[in-house]
Amino acid sequence: MPATETHAAIDAVWRIESAKLIGALVRIVRDISLAEELAQDALVAALQQWPSEGIPRNPGAWLMQAAKHRAIDHFRHRQRAERKHEQVAYELETEQERAPDFDTALDDDVGDDVLRLMFTACHPVLSADARVALTLRLIGGLTTEEIARAYLVPEPTIAQRIVRAKKAIARARVPFEVPRGADRAARLASVLEVIYLVFNEGYSATAGDDWMRPQLCEDAMRLGRVLAGLAPGEAEVHGLVALMELQASRIRARISRTGEPILLLDQDRSRWDHLLIQHGLAALTRAEQLDGASGPYALQGAIAACHARARTAAETDWARIARLYAELSRVMPSPVVELNRAVAIAMAGDPAAGLGIVDAIADHPTMREYPHWASARADLLARLGRSDEARAAFERAAGLTKNARDREVLLARAREQEHS
Repeated sequence: MPATETHAAIDAVWRIESAKLIGALVRIVRDISLAEELAQDALVAALQQWPSEGIPRNPGAWLMQAAKHRAIDHFRHRQRAERKHEQVAYELETEQERAPDFDTALDDDVGDDVLRLMFTACHPVLSADARVALTLRLIGGLTTEEIARAYLVPEPTIAQRIVRAKKAIARARVPFEVPRGADRAARLASVLEVIYLVFNEGYSATAGDDWMRPQLCEDAMRLGRVLAGLAPGEAEVHGLVALMELQASRIRARISRTGEPILLLDQDRSRWDHLLIQHGLAALTRAEQLDGASGPYALQGAIAACHARARTAAETDWARIARLYAELSRVMPSPVVELNRAVAIAMAGDPAAGLGIVDAIADHPTMREYPHWASARADLLARLGRSDEARAAFERAAGLTKNARDREVLLARAREQEHS
């Protein structure tokens, strides 16, 4: 196999195996930074040996064994440094007792290790940005450069976030465990939030020249599927997977062949990924069977399902969508949810009522600089025939967005109002 193909294969293996590897090592050495360093050493060994020796039959086990050897070397070196004043014979006699039992420890359930790693990386002691960066690094297997490129920030910024996050976890003595009871529910909410933040940044990029970054969507869905496999009894996990897969099913239809964004109602639905729709609907069913139909992610998944089940835009059940948003507003009060409910009410045939809701949340701090509030208001004004106001609102929305593609669409909508 050519070296370039081997390196591509190693990269694929790393994305799959790194979380298991790091999770097992953290459980043993109780230090995220050291665990990641040992895992990286194993990766370097693979890059050095696999091109000439070939990819092993079980690459994950090979990486685990390589990391184990490096961990043992690390502890031996540390013991020698700590006990250099004692006799070498005594050191050699006791070092095996003091080093962790890697052979036994690495045979434990690696699924539990990944779940522990997720709960650790998404601990609320960290900021949202730090949780995202650390999760993509430790569980997603992304390099610092890849994370920086995805979020359009300098690589040193991401590197600093990751380093500070590890130090914060160590300083707070965050236990490497799956929490129980009320703490588990709170921490699970943080894990789900991080995964969905990653997905949303991929689905609707907040800045830059691209409207979407599909690779981030893929990374988030992979994390969601891993979590669903590790926590199959958690309804909201399946609800989140359903939401992401149903939304991702539209990715190919959201951009024209020349790169322009295509809004939902104008999309060619034959280009939607119907396999992803089937997977998403199945995940939604699992959430509902676990009595999770009223969970925030399951409700959003049910809204996405309304779009997925409609063969044409005209067949969309907007009245049901409005009811689902009303229920979502009850369980997760938010001006953004109210904004979406307003749009659904307008689409169901009452744009004046929708505009009333939009104007009612105008003074909320999160709405003042929110481009989607301004664009939704502009659209409702246009539907009501208030063209001059609509043009000004579209121009305001264009001035608020940091995404170049969004800005182009909004300015085009503003120009349309001049001829209405």
